[in-house]
Amino acid sequence: MSIKKIIILSAFLAVIPVFAYGEDLAAMCQQLSESANSCQNLSSADCQAQLKKCAAYYDEQSVQIGKDITKTAAQKNTLQNTIGGLKKKISNLEYQIKQGTLMVKDLNIQINDTQVSIDKTMEKVQNSQNEIANILRTMHQEDQKPSVQILLEGNLADFFSNLVYLENLDTRVSDLLQNTKDLGKYLQSQKEKMDSERGSLQKTIQIQNDQKKQNEVNKKEQDTYLKLTEAQYQQQIKDKAAAEKNAAAIKARIFEVVGVSAAPTFGQAVEIAKYVSNITGVRPAFLLAILTQESSLGKNVGQCYVTDFDTGNGTSLQGAPRSRVMNPKSIPTFIRLTQSLGMEPTKTPVSCWIPLYSSGVPYGWGGAMGPAQFIASTWALYENRTSQIKGSLASPWIIKDAFLASGLLLKDNGALSSESNAAARRDQYRKVRMQSLCEFSIALRKPVRS
Repeated sequence: MSIKKIIILSAFLAVIPVFAYGEDLAAMCQQLSESANSCQNLSSADCQAQLKKCAAYYDEQSVQIGKDITKTAAQKNTLQNTIGGLKKKISNLEYQIKQGTLMVKDLNIQINDTQVSIDKTMEKVQNSQNEIANILRTMHQEDQKPSVQILLEGNLADFFSNLVYLENLDTRVSDLLQNTKDLGKYLQSQKEKMDSERGSLQKTIQIQNDQKKQNEVNKKEQDTYLKLTEAQYQQQIKDKAAAEKNAAAIKARIFEVVGVSAAPTFGQAVEIAKYVSNITGVRPAFLLAILTQESSLGKNVGQCYVTDFDTGNGTSLQGAPRSRVMNPKSIPTFIRLTQSLGMEPTKTPVSCWIPLYSSGVPYGWGGAMGPAQFIASTWALYENRTSQIKGSLASPWIIKDAFLASGLLLKDNGALSSESNAAARRDQYRKVRMQSLCEFSIALRKPVRS
C-alpha cells in the first residue's frame, strides 16, 4: 500500500460525511447492523457505500440524541427547581397556618376573658339597678308620708337628713350604673371586634389551607412530570448507547469488507488506538491506517516458521519449505524474545520472505513479527520503553503492545509534525528490512520527502 493510500485511509477513518436520512434508510441500517449477510447480494463497492451511509446515520443519531439528552436534562433541572419552589411555598403556608391557628387560639382566650368581664359587669349593672330601685322605692314612700305623721314620728331634722342622703345615694348609684353600662358597651364592642378578627383570621387560614392543597397538587403533578422526564432521560441514554453500538458494528463491517478481520473488533482497535494516542500523541486514525497496511489490524501476522537458525530458512505454516524466512543476524534476538515470553521459536509465526531478486541474486528477508510487523532488532529498540509504559514484559504479538510500540516508532519518525514523512519512513522501513538491518538503522536517521 502506498503512502497516498495510507493518508486516504487515515482521512476516511477520521471523517465520515453526513447524509440526509429517512425511514427506509433507518430500516436498512437496522438490518445491516443486525445481520452479517445483508450485503450478500451487493457488490463490495455498493456494500461499502451503504455501510458508510449507515455509519454516518448512526453517528448523526448519536449526536442528535446527545442534544436531546442535554435538553431533557435542562427540563429536569427546571422541574426540580419548580418542585423546590413549591416545597418552599408549602412550608411557608404551613408556617403561616400554624401561626394563624395560634393567633386564633389567643383570640379565643381573649374573647372568653372579655365575655367573663362582660358577664361580671352586667351583674354589677343588675345589682346597681336593684339598689336604685330600692332607693327610689324608699324615697317614694317617704314622699307619701303626711306632714302630721312625720311630726309625730320624730325629729324633723332627721327626716330631711335622710331624704338628702337618699337623693345623694341615688345620684351616686345612677353614676355607677351609667359607668357600668358604658364599660359593658365597651367590652361588648371589644368582643365583637375580636370575633370579627377571629372570623377574618379563620378565613385567612382556610385560604392558606386551600393554597397549600393546591400547591401540593401542583407538586404532585410536577413530580409526575419529573418521573416521566427521568424515564425519557434514561431511555435517551439507552438510545444513544444503542446508536453508538450500531455505529461501531457498522464501522466494523466496513473494515471487514475491505479485508480487516473482526479480531480485534474495530471498536477494540479504536479504543487501543486512543490509548496509544494519549501516550504518544499520534492520531488514532493514522495509527489504524498504518496497522491496517501492515497486518490488517492483526489479521495477517505471519505465514512462516523459522526452523534453521544458521541459514534463516524455515517452513510455511502448512510445512512447505521456505527460504530466507529470517536474517540470521536477527535470530539470536528473536530466540531471546520468544523464550522470554514462553514461546517456542520454531513454532512462532513470522512473515515469509517475499521473493525479490537483483541480477538473479535474491535479497531481503522475512521475519516480521506480530500485528505491527516488527523485525526482531527493531522491536528490541522499543521493547524496554513499551514494557515500562505497560508495567510488564511487552510482546510484539499482543495487539495492545504492538500498537503502543508502533505509536512510539511513528512519533520518533516525526508523525506529530508530518504524518506523510512518518508514513514514508515506515514505508521505507518495510523496503529496507528486506535488505539489511544496518541500512534500515541508517535510513531512519535520514530525512524523507513525502
